[in-house]
Amino acid sequence: MIKACFSSRYFAETHTNSMEKLQFVAQAIVEQSLAQLVEPELIDPDILRMLHAPNYVDAFLQGKAPLARMSGFKWSEALRDAVLAIQGGQLMAAKIALAEGISANIAQGFHHAMYEYGGGFCTFNGIALVAQEFPDKQIFVLDCDQHGGDGTAEFTRRLPNLFNFTIYGLAYGCRDYERSIGRHIHPKDGSFTLYEAALQEGFELIRAQRPDLVIYQAGMDCHQADPYGSSWFDSAAVYRRDRLVFEFAKREQIPIMFVLAGGYQALPDLVKLHVSTFQAANQFY
Repeated sequence: MIKACFSSRYFAETHTNSMEKLQFVAQAIVEQSLAQLVEPELIDPDILRMLHAPNYVDAFLQGKAPLARMSGFKWSEALRDAVLAIQGGQLMAAKIALAEGISANIAQGFHHAMYEYGGGFCTFNGIALVAQEFPDKQIFVLDCDQHGGDGTAEFTRRLPNLFNFTIYGLAYGCRDYERSIGRHIHPKDGSFTLYEAALQEGFELIRAQRPDLVIYQAGMDCHQADPYGSSWFDSAAVYRRDRLVFEFAKREQIPIMFVLAGGYQALPDLVKLHVSTFQAANQFY
């Protein structure tokens, strides 16, 4: 059974359902026997001080404005502990995927975080964190969130073992660099045919690079019912996207870990979409 990292500490009240959805997804996948939950420890803040500017990390830990609120969430001790637990889950999920071929972290809030500050509901960049903590491993990020992974793109300039391929409808300031490539599919004038072509391009890069680990951002804010979504991206297309990713990773025998990433529509429908990612994974693992 697929192992998914999750803790009750992942939850904190925010003005979005970004963290609220996590507990409902965890409950649903257990009820449907889609994954086995594994509880991580809180991450050591000293590890985060190596990844991000130490003054930013300390400001968040202590709740000092304005840096403590740069992610877009109101700071609280619960938010602090949730973030520390989620980052611990990132490292645990990476270890499991490298050992077993697949894993998940039932979490969100990574790819917009920069070295000096957070943003876009992302406090610390847990994607770059994996690259930092596994320096002898090549980490390939396949980011399918609706928003471009701008923070991860910037971290590719700091971490030589990190490569970022992001397919987005909204650029969110994301830039291309030597080891970061973005592909824009228009929210109104695009199509899943174009999206799938971009996905296949990502697969070709993975096949050529043969990374040690793929981190898949299985975002749901691209869905047509999401406030940020693409009009042509229906539920069937989202499920096909996920199936294509897992089928490819399994066929190529490349370890993969996945996270929930973004999604902002009504909670019951959003949870179903995130659960469908686990259903797709179970088709091949």
